[in-house]
Amino acid sequence: MNKAFFPLTVAVALTSPFAAYADTILYGEAKVSVDYTDNNRDPAAYWDVVNNGSKLGFKGSEDLGGGLSAFYQYEFSVDMTEGGNFDGLNQKFVGIKGGFGAVTLGTQDTPYWKVLNVVDIFNSGKMFNGTIYLGGSLTPETDDNGALGTLVNSVDYQTPIIHGFSAEALLVMDGRINAAEGYSNGVDIWTINLKYSQGPYFAGLTYIKLDGESNAAFGDNRTVNLNLDNWGLGLGYKAEQWLVGAIYEQGSFTDVNFDRQVRVNGLPLVTGDDAQSWLLVGQYTMGNNVVRAAYGQTNTGIDGEDTIDNYRLGYQYNFSKRTLLWAEYLGRDADVPLYGDQNVVSIGTKVLF
Repeated sequence: MNKAFFPLTVAVALTSPFAAYADTILYGEAKVSVDYTDNNRDPAAYWDVVNNGSKLGFKGSEDLGGGLSAFYQYEFSVDMTEGGNFDGLNQKFVGIKGGFGAVTLGTQDTPYWKVLNVVDIFNSGKMFNGTIYLGGSLTPETDDNGALGTLVNSVDYQTPIIHGFSAEALLVMDGRINAAEGYSNGVDIWTINLKYSQGPYFAGLTYIKLDGESNAAFGDNRTVNLNLDNWGLGLGYKAEQWLVGAIYEQGSFTDVNFDRQVRVNGLPLVTGDDAQSWLLVGQYTMGNNVVRAAYGQTNTGIDGEDTIDNYRLGYQYNFSKRTLLWAEYLGRDADVPLYGDQNVVSIGTKVLF
C-alpha cells in the first residue's frame, strides 16, 4: 500500500462513523463567580464560590424532505462548584418543523419566559427569582417543573414567523399531579404568547395558567387556592451600542420560603391574588466594555401592600466573543414576610463553547 495513502485511509475510517451526525452540535457554557452576600435578616454575611447556570448540551437536526425536518436538544446542568452534575431543568426535547411551524415534546422553556427574558441581560444566577418577577416564584405544585421558566412533560407549538409576528402555546400534562392532589384534570399548566420581533424592536404579550382547584383540601380541614395565573408584557430595543428593555406582570404570587399554616407536600405555601411586578433594564457597549443597570418593584399582594424594590448594576469585559469577566451588584430593599433586605456582589467569568 502507498505509505502516503495509508494515514488518509485510517483517518477516513476513524471519522466515517460520525458522518451521519455531522449536524449534531456540542455546546455549553462555564459560569462561575465569587459572591459576597449580606442578608440583613442574617447578621452573618458570607463569601461563596457560586455556579451560575453552567451547562452542557447537544443539539441537531435531520432533513426529512418535503420541507420537513426533525430536530432535538439535550441539555444538562453542570455544577462546577458542588457537584450534582447532569440534573436541573434544562431543555430536553424533540420535534418536527416545516411550513406549519414547529411541534416539540419534552422539557422546554415556556412561552411565558420567552417574553420576559427580554430583560435577562445580567450574568449572575441570582438575577431572577421570586422577588423580581412573578414567574420566578417556586411553588410546591410546580416543584417537579421548577419555576415558570422551564416546564417538564410539555407539548409546544410555535407558528411560523410572518412579517416579524409569531405565536406559541405550551401545555403541561403530568399525570403525577392530577385530581388527587387538587391541581387539575388533564392539562396541569398552559401558557401562550404573541410576539413581534423585527430589527432592533421586540414586543411580546404572554399568559400562564395553573389549572387547579380554587379550594383544594390539604388536611386539617384547610384549603388553598391552586387556580393561579399570571400575564406579562415585554418590550425591548437593541441597537449596536444600546439596549433597553421592560417587563410588566400581574397575577398570582406564590412562594414556599415562608412558614405559613398551609402546607403542600410538607412545604409551606403562600399566595397573593393581586401581585404586580415591573422591571426596567438598560445596557451600553463601548468596545469590549459593557455597563448595565436595572430597577424594578414587586408588590406581592400578600398582607396588604408589601413591596420589594430591586436594584441591579453590572460591568462586563469581553476578552473575546466567547470569554468574558463580570462584576455585578444585586440589591433588594424589602420588609415583607417572605424577604428582607439583601446586598450581593458577584465577580465571575463565563466561557462559551
